[in-house]
Amino acid sequence: WDMPVWYSSVKEEHRAVRTAAGLFDVAHMGVYQAEGDGACAFLDAVCANDISALGVGESCYTHFLDPEANVIDDLLVYRRAEKKYLVVVNASNDDKDWAWLNGVRDGLVRVDEQRPWAYGFGRDAVLRNLRDPAEGADMRVDLALQGPRSRDILLRLGCDPETAHRIRGLSRTELTEGRVGGFDLVISRTGYTGERMGFELFVHPDRVAALWEALVQAGAVQAGLACRDSTRTEAGLPLYGHELAGPLAIDPDTACFGLYVKLWKPFFIGREAYIERYENHPQTIVRFQMEEKGVRRPVQGDPIIDRRGKVVGFVTSCAIDSDGLLTGMALVPQEYKKKGTQLQIYQLDGGARPLKGAETVAMGTRLPRPDTAIVLNRFPSAN
Repeated sequence: WDMPVWYSSVKEEHRAVRTAAGLFDVAHMGVYQAEGDGACAFLDAVCANDISALGVGESCYTHFLDPEANVIDDLLVYRRAEKKYLVVVNASNDDKDWAWLNGVRDGLVRVDEQRPWAYGFGRDAVLRNLRDPAEGADMRVDLALQGPRSRDILLRLGCDPETAHRIRGLSRTELTEGRVGGFDLVISRTGYTGERMGFELFVHPDRVAALWEALVQAGAVQAGLACRDSTRTEAGLPLYGHELAGPLAIDPDTACFGLYVKLWKPFFIGREAYIERYENHPQTIVRFQMEEKGVRRPVQGDPIIDRRGKVVGFVTSCAIDSDGLLTGMALVPQEYKKKGTQLQIYQLDGGARPLKGAETVAMGTRLPRPDTAIVLNRFPSAN
């Protein structure tokens, strides 16, 4: 996808999300629909969260796991109607997720290591890719309007009193549908910035550019990929490949999102392996802040060392926060998770740049030293 890293500046766009409203192009995300008599049972088999608990107009965060409990993706499931669910997945995993879901439904992949004969979950479920032109008028792509003024800006487009009442009444994670500003929308009070007030707007792709322009005219600030990363990092939200799965094979519990894996469910793909693999977690994801301004920004893979110089962890993400400080996340041993713990980070471009000592210790020689960071509470609301 050809998408801007920023429109004005990361700092300006980040401030807009925290004080007004930022508008993000997330039309590249995968958008599916599971419908029919078997839709709920199918999603409950492929998702680690409890899909059966969703009422119409509710959504939840969840994970796809493989039979060995490896994270395939993290996603959101929205219940649009009694037998109709919207499933929104990461763009980088779109093709993989679509193949996995169809493989499970059609009995083409193994879903249970202990019972290899088990297959064909959700044969009564209909799967539709809503970014496929063959879906016609039902096609949907996503724009994210995030920030404390986002609801006011959305309603500024104009709609009938009943629709406005439903939008104002949405609690966090709830959704509704209606016509706003002449656009037929699925409107969900969800997002990936940590803002309590924010919406994801699902619109037909033929109308997405017009909706974008209308929201900008109504007061939304265009925000690019860097702002998406800075806001979600500041909020402590995981990114697939960084704080989930990826080179460090991070599981939801280690990422501090184990709450969304419902082990009391009698079955979901990967359940038994998850219990066996992740009963004890020697490492965890923490959120940190660099102690000094003006230092290089740590990147994924930069090593964290203990006071004796031993590598004990790795940076997973880092970006500038609302105060202009570098805030990030890292995988470290459990004993490092307490707020106020000091971390020593060598900034080696993710390990691509070797750590070189000086040839002399004469006066004025620069010797390699790590930069220091302080562990914060895992999520900002707890600070």
